[in-house]
Amino acid sequence: MKIKNTPPTLKKLEGLFDEAGYTVRYERGHFQSGYCLLEARRVVVINRFLDLEGRINALIEILPAVNVSIADLSSEMQMWYKNLMQDLPAAEDSVQTNLPLE
Repeated sequence: MKIKNTPPTLKKLEGLFDEAGYTVRYERGHFQSGYCLLEARRVVVINRFLDLEGRINALIEILPAVNVSIADLSSEMQMWYKNLMQDLPAAEDSVQTNLPLE
């Protein structure tokens, strides 16, 4: 499934995060990756200066790290989420790295 960089796609991604119980906020910040994920508070913060394509790409990059319960999603969103996850690269192919905090 090819993701189009359009405002309806951004709204659909925001809806997916909303149904998963996450709040998407667009704020100022010095995020090297363009976003910040606050897992304990279930908040996704995206750099507000990103353009439409950057916002969509940031949300798609965050999606594998978010614990989405498919049962909580609407039927339409379940199908869209499954198709989207099939097209995402494997976790080891991701640009983002997970570093342990000590």
